[in-house]
Amino acid sequence: MNITKSQYEFALSKIEELLPLVPEDASAEDKDAVELSILSDVVIEYEKEHFPIGKPTVAQLVELALEEKNMTQKQLAEEIGVSPSRISDYVNGRAEPTLKIASSLCKVLDIQPSAMLGL
Repeated sequence: MNITKSQYEFALSKIEELLPLVPEDASAEDKDAVELSILSDVVIEYEKEHFPIGKPTVAQLVELALEEKNMTQKQLAEEIGVSPSRISDYVNGRAEPTLKIASSLCKVLDIQPSAMLGL
């Protein structure tokens, strides 16, 4: 399906109109719910093509996990047994962790190993 920018923008505006009209428990036959579903598919399709979301880098994963856990780089370094400057290297994308360190990062920061491996 090749969706144009104007079709995408139209779908977005119609979704804004429909959202307040469709309750969470709307039936599958509800006219507004059906229209909302179709328009949502249009928006998703357009955004997949024009605004793809890449997989997060190791640096992004570590930085986000530190923020979520309200943990400092120094605390993480102590927890996994590396220097704070090494953690800084990971967070700033200057270095990639070894498999052993990546495993420790996953355990301490609750990061899925598949995400760490870019899968």
